[in-house]
Amino acid sequence: MKNRFLSLATAALCLIVSACAPPAQNDHTASSARDPVHLVIFESDSLYTAWPAAARTVDGDIIVLYTETDEHMGPDGRIVGVRSSDEGRTWSEPFVVYDTPLDERESGITVLNDGRLVVHLWSTFHTEDSYGSMSPGSYYDHTVAGWVDMVNSAAYRGASHLQGGRAIMSSDGGRTWTEPVDGPDTIHGGILLHDGSILVASYRLSRDYVTVHKAESWEGPYRQIATVGANVSANDHSPLQGPQRGRPDSLRFGEPSILQLPSGRIIMMMRVTPKPYSDSDPRSVLWESYSDDNGETWVDPFSTPLWGFPPHLMLHSDGRVVVVYGRRVPPLGERAAVSSDGITWREEDEIVLRDDAPNKDLGYPASVELGDGRVLTVYYQSHPSDTLRPPEGPPPDRHKPDILGTIWSLPE
Repeated sequence: MKNRFLSLATAALCLIVSACAPPAQNDHTASSARDPVHLVIFESDSLYTAWPAAARTVDGDIIVLYTETDEHMGPDGRIVGVRSSDEGRTWSEPFVVYDTPLDERESGITVLNDGRLVVHLWSTFHTEDSYGSMSPGSYYDHTVAGWVDMVNSAAYRGASHLQGGRAIMSSDGGRTWTEPVDGPDTIHGGILLHDGSILVASYRLSRDYVTVHKAESWEGPYRQIATVGANVSANDHSPLQGPQRGRPDSLRFGEPSILQLPSGRIIMMMRVTPKPYSDSDPRSVLWESYSDDNGETWVDPFSTPLWGFPPHLMLHSDGRVVVVYGRRVPPLGERAAVSSDGITWREEDEIVLRDDAPNKDLGYPASVELGDGRVLTVYYQSHPSDTLRPPEGPPPDRHKPDILGTIWSLPE
């Protein structure tokens, strides 16, 4: 556990420090998005906002959920939302969706056939030991001291039983929500299968591979039916040298996105994290698997040529599959790619949505198709003024990452 928090702290530190940036990767094949329109969905001078999810509601609105906290490693994040009734041009004031004394992170949305929204959540219980294991200089000393006081408080410690996965449901487009029930985590939501059951891909239960869960109702019970990436292969070559199968010992699968195609095939794309942690390793391409039996069995994972993480899959009305992902090597920003079958991806078809991020604190994009066929991709990204970092940590009063969006058109 201590090593896990140490790697998270190192990752949070490198998100801000420009010295952590690796040499730029070969980027000559990527093309710019068609007719991009960049949006500010929510911004704040003091709040840290990140990890958005997006969906269309029963009344046609677009709802975006995200985590609101004081810093990346803060102990008390909550899930808030905003909505747009004009195809993303304007957005409401934020509203609270889920908030406990603990740290809420995931808020993946699953849309049911009748328009109900199901949100799978994850609450983390932080401890003084977890903050004590962070690398020196990750944050200002007084910032960490405040977090330690919080996690040692009676209210926080008394809520430790709330750690874990939950699910909530809204039947009115996200205006009101049910009481939570137990459920697996999922960063981008589950999917409603053609047979009416709900399929969820999780990663927090294992940390090294993906677990697949199914339920007949959003309330559960959710039963684990498969794992993806659990088998270890002796082949430890870089995926950039060609498609590889199996999971090398030095790679960890996580943060999956799943999508069912009209044929019934379910595809899954996953983030790959090397061991030890690095968000700039050339092996951090997206990996994929698929199932032709409603998620019961999956082919061995194979690599794609798309470098970045984590992925979000969307089926466009024209039948093509869209994947979006963040890029944490220069040029920093957000990327997309389009596939005719959801299996075949080409590096030369990569699309640049944004390449103007000042640091690596970015990404986690998710997409919704607009009424005119264009795509709205939402993500979090740091403000341009947040480019320098003093050695004692990121200033608490800096302009922190915002929730942004880009409206763009698929290639002809």
